[in-house]
Amino acid sequence: MNNSIIKYFSIAVTALSLSCSSGADSTPVPTPTPTPTPTPVTDVLTTQNAKDYVVDKSATTETLALFYNLKKLAKTKIAIGQQDAFGGFYNDVKGDSDIKKATGNEPAIFGTDFMFITDKNNNGKTDNWFYQQEVNTIKQVKEAYAKGIVTIFCWHIREPNKEDSFYASDMTTEQKNTAFKSILPGGANHDWYQLKLDKVASVISNLKGANGELIPVIFRPFHEFDGSWFWWGASYCSAEEYKQAFQYTVDYLKNTKGVHNLLYAFSPDNSYGTEAGYLSRYPGDAYVDVLGMDNYGDFNNQGQTGADKANAKLKIISDLAKTKVKIAALTETGFQVTSTKTPIAGWFSNYLYSALTANNIEISFAMFWGNGGANYYVPTPSNSNVQDFKDFVAKPKSALLPGLPKMYEMPK
Repeated sequence: MNNSIIKYFSIAVTALSLSCSSGADSTPVPTPTPTPTPTPVTDVLTTQNAKDYVVDKSATTETLALFYNLKKLAKTKIAIGQQDAFGGFYNDVKGDSDIKKATGNEPAIFGTDFMFITDKNNNGKTDNWFYQQEVNTIKQVKEAYAKGIVTIFCWHIREPNKEDSFYASDMTTEQKNTAFKSILPGGANHDWYQLKLDKVASVISNLKGANGELIPVIFRPFHEFDGSWFWWGASYCSAEEYKQAFQYTVDYLKNTKGVHNLLYAFSPDNSYGTEAGYLSRYPGDAYVDVLGMDNYGDFNNQGQTGADKANAKLKIISDLAKTKVKIAALTETGFQVTSTKTPIAGWFSNYLYSALTANNIEISFAMFWGNGGANYYVPTPSNSNVQDFKDFVAKPKSALLPGLPKMYEMPK
């Protein structure tokens, strides 16, 4: 029973008891007015109207299906995956993904990056390391798609001056203050940025499945923009300039380049605490399919207090996703175990799972950052916290690949 109803009837019963004990049995007791049952939020998304809610009204059939299935998935499951799942390994032990090593099952989400693909050193020749990374990334996306895994691209794009880094700390004050503005229409580096988008469009437009169909992927440009570690961070551009760049990126890929197999993700870091804060740089519903958040800080040895903080922020985007008919996601997270940072007991199965599920939130997917060398976010069988991870993925709402529906097909 609803707590408010219980409270109401408790008060009514107490009042009745006092009346009887005073002998005032002639005083009529008012009949309690039943508390109206809240009207449930109507799920307006259907297989027939999915096109009305995606950014790209010309999206391919498979892309529409991916949007629909991810949105519906959140009611019962959270797809679990990892950045560079098929290329980054603990202790560089190649082969199966580390998630599969730990659990026996493939990840549901595969994260990758346009960083090397758009690097200035990628000359398109077979003996070029950067081009080899492009070829390998395309191969991994195709293999993931064939298995039914969902791919999401981020973009650690190098700054437009020397193209050596994406970190603001590697730039001069002048470069930091002008770089982002320079890629906007009319800016000194706008043509440079457009060429980078041409490369992105070329790769995405040539991602094809076994039957020649375009492979849908999620793209999240300019992520963690509320911080100031990247050159597109909040310290280096106004909210309007950020929105303009995001809008231009989507419009150029969709309208000018005719790319129709993308869903677009908006993913700040965890600095916001209100809906208004989350939306302060939001480019608009017409430009966003996925409402995301990257969050490491709240999970960095803060126990249940941190998990509760993260859950409150995820609830903000979950509620927004319901209202706006968008997908809500934890687009990056993790606790990195290193030689000096030991695993936290219950980090996966208690703290993270609580953050993803408390307060009836609906989150479609959560992605851990990649493993590499002697450090890891996802444990393998040799790590002491592997059972905690296995317990996490065995929870009712966690889903690896076997727990997904056919993501690229509309339900009949």
